[in-house]
Order: sequence, then structure tokens, then C-alpha cells
Amino acid sequence: MPQLTFALNHMTAPSLPLDAFFALAADLGIKAVEIRNDLPGNAIHDGTTPTDVKAAAQRHGLTIISINALQRFNVWSPEREAEARALIDYAEACGARALVLVPKNDGTGRADGERQTNLMAALTALKPLLDKAGIIGLVEPLGFEICSLRSKREAAEAIRSVGGEGTFRLVHDTFHHHLAGEPELFADLTGLIHISGVEDSGIAIGDLRDSHRVLVGLGDTMGNVEQIKALIAAGYAGPLSFEPFASVVHDLPDPKTAIAGSMAFLRETV
Repeated sequence: MPQLTFALNHMTAPSLPLDAFFALAADLGIKAVEIRNDLPGNAIHDGTTPTDVKAAAQRHGLTIISINALQRFNVWSPEREAEARALIDYAEACGARALVLVPKNDGTGRADGERQTNLMAALTALKPLLDKAGIIGLVEPLGFEICSLRSKREAAEAIRSVGGEGTFRLVHDTFHHHLAGEPELFADLTGLIHISGVEDSGIAIGDLRDSHRVLVGLGDTMGNVEQIKALIAAGYAGPLSFEPFASVVHDLPDPKTAIAGSMAFLRETV
């Protein structure tokens, strides 16, 4: 049985102030966290300095494995470059090891040729910025049908085409992997696994949204256990980062007990 390592994305308990979120992770025995730039009144969004974030993480004995995320990264523009530079600077200053890169997800930019060209342009522009700061770019394909980057194969091919194997890694999100229906895993290029489950089997795959994503448990229909087993068997040795978006998780009065239960389930089944 493999020794699982867990991480905690702030989306698991988005209403908690940063210090309380860090304390939750530490109380669970989790040593790695992902902070976010999209939580109003929290972390980066509220103007907290990277120095303060770094000090808080150190106080709780935590490693910040990523900032989540540079949105629409594959639509490169002067505005996107400015956003990227600011987030990379913040990551470097707060001690974060990586920046998650999320593609455009509005139904545009999906045409053959167009999406590959846009992806290559973004990776080419990001590579020197990330390399200078020593930050990894975590490319996260999304399984939604409207997304401009659904395929991990396309992402992997683009990374290799720009000579970016030392700069970029893939995020394997168990929810999005299931939605995309792409069987290949690319464990050798995977830098992080995001885990969440769906327990309502009555929803068609095309109708699944972030709001359906809960903690992974016995009723999961996304195949989390099978995906994790396969990735570990193929050589993945990094953390499994909890990233549920459902309000039923966010509103839990005792998130620690629920997360601990999911950790125990995975340790027993993977």
C-alpha cells in the first residue's frame, strides 16, 4: 500500500482566513497548501503581502506548493503578461513553488490550429518569466466541453515542443480527467493531482460543474481511487491536493473531521 501525501487547496475551506486555513492544514497533519488569488477578502485578493503569507506558512510548518491561478493563461496579451509577472513575483516572495495555469473556459478559442497556436505562444512567453524566478508552471487542462484546453496530450506535446520539461508540469485533476474522457495519464509530466469527488450519479457528464465537486468518499463516481492508483503505479510520487468546490463542503461546521475522513478513506482504498 503506497504512502499517500496530501495537500490542502484553500478552496476546501474558502471562508477561513488565511491563518486559520493554515492552522486547519497543520491540525490535519498536512504539510503542503495551495493558496488562491480568487477568494474575496482573503490571501492575495485582500492585499496581504507575500512576506506575511510566507511568515504565516513558516509559523505553521507548511510549504506553499502553488498559487492557484493565472486564469486564461493561453490567451496571451500585454494584460496577461502583467498578471503573470505579478503572480510570479508574489509566488517567489511568499515561497510558493509553482503557479497553476488555467486555460480560457468560455467556449471560444477551441478550433483546431487556433488552440494549439495560442497554447504554444503562452508557454513560450511564460517560460523565461518562470525560469528567472525558479517557479514551476502547472498547466491544468479542464474537462469541460467549452474549454480551450481539454487534452493533457495537447498540453504535454506543447510543453515538449517549447523545451519546457524543466519549467512546466501538468495538473491531473481527477474531476476534469473524468470529464475529458482522455485515458492517458502522463505521470512523468504530472506535478500535482487535484482531487474531488462527485456522488450524484444522476447527472450527465456534460452537465457536471464545479458546484458538484465534494470530498472523495465511498460514493464517488469520478474514479478517484482508480486514477490515483494508476498514477502512483506509473511513478507519480507527489501530493494529492483536496479541491472541492461544492457549497455543502464549504459550509461544513467542522471541515477538519470531514477532510480527515476523506484522507482515511483514500489511505484505506488506494
